[in-house]
Amino acid sequence: MPTSRTTAKTASTTRKPTRKSNTAEQMSNSKFHELFMEELKDIYWAEKALVKALPKMQKAATSEELKTAVGDHLEQTKTHVSRLEDIFDMMGKRAVGKKCEAMEGLIAEAQQGVEDTEEDTMVRDACIIIAAQKVEHYEISAYGSLRTLANVMGHSDAADLLEQTLEEEKHADSLLTEIAESTVNEEAAAE
Repeated sequence: MPTSRTTAKTASTTRKPTRKSNTAEQMSNSKFHELFMEELKDIYWAEKALVKALPKMQKAATSEELKTAVGDHLEQTKTHVSRLEDIFDMMGKRAVGKKCEAMEGLIAEAQQGVEDTEEDTMVRDACIIIAAQKVEHYEISAYGSLRTLANVMGHSDAADLLEQTLEEEKHADSLLTEIAESTVNEEAAAE
């Protein structure tokens, strides 16, 4: 018969938490989870701001290809907002944004670029592409980080949604590069 000291030692040895034993429930009250939620609020605000800004960029674009790309991304952005709302719901929280200073600055910079270039020129389109790619790169960083945090916490459903959006942001960035390199940059340089 084991002594009580041996039993206590065995019990404490088997209860030691390991990194892999952290569950989503344990993480939901952690500082790490708080970081995830704050970053989620930040990108939610950013996406909602983009829903308002993208129509202005689309209207300012000259080439039909760029207008279409921006319009298509506007529809995708609305889906991104919806996915983020789903993630908030998964976390048992109401979808609330926190002002994203970075996105606010990127949008202001884009608007200034449009104002500083002449209408109906490929130079303006080049400016719009540059501004849009800055936004895409910010979003790629944000969604990649959020996906990683979600995976670490065991929020696989949220991570899957974040991965979908991340891939769409990467595709949008590639499409903008293609438009710039296939027509806009050459025509802008010739103006």
